[in-house]
Amino acid sequence: MNVILLSHTPEPDAIVAAAARICYRDVTAEELLHGEEKNLSRALIADLFASGHMSTFEHVSFTFGIDGLSRVSSHQLVRHRVASFSQQSQRYVKMSADPEAVIIPPTVRENPEALAVFNEAVRKSQEAYRLMVEAGIPKEDARFILPHGHSTRLVMTMNARELHHFFSLRLCRRAQWEIHELARKMLILCRQKAPVLFEKAGPSCIFGRCNEARTCGKPYRDMEDLLD
Repeated sequence: MNVILLSHTPEPDAIVAAAARICYRDVTAEELLHGEEKNLSRALIADLFASGHMSTFEHVSFTFGIDGLSRVSSHQLVRHRVASFSQQSQRYVKMSADPEAVIIPPTVRENPEALAVFNEAVRKSQEAYRLMVEAGIPKEDARFILPHGHSTRLVMTMNARELHHFFSLRLCRRAQWEIHELARKMLILCRQKAPVLFEKAGPSCIFGRCNEARTCGKPYRDMEDLLD
């Protein structure tokens, strides 16, 4: 899986802090743009997070390019409705016959017998797809035979508030392994561009008690334990 940060709001930490200050101080928007944001306060953003004043986080957004994610995980991803998605279409793009185009779960890859069964099923489905397309069946119909784990490409944009929500859910140890890895890569990129804003982004076990109804019993010790 390859994840890159295509674009983001410039100075995201400063923009969120400036948005908060206009709520609590008698300053104009012009004054904020002329230097108020330079007085960025780590404590201010921490207070916003602690108090639940997350509307200020909505003023900054991040756009990711994602390549090599399975459609199993992309179906989970689009459940995060406060986001924008543009995904490679199987109606118009002919799918690759390369076996590597199908994501193999680690549990399958580590089991030789299961891997053989998996690879044979992939080969047959890809061959059936190829034969149907060559016979004139539209790609949008031939795709019905493709594995659910076929890889896809997409562009996704989320604001910082939704990213915090996304990270709290998808970085939990109980999250599905592939979307967990996607979230881990995304958080690393976000922390590079907005270290203050995402200082406390992640599963609840790192910053307090677990919010899951069923705990995993293996809470993360700290951010390094999660991101390494």
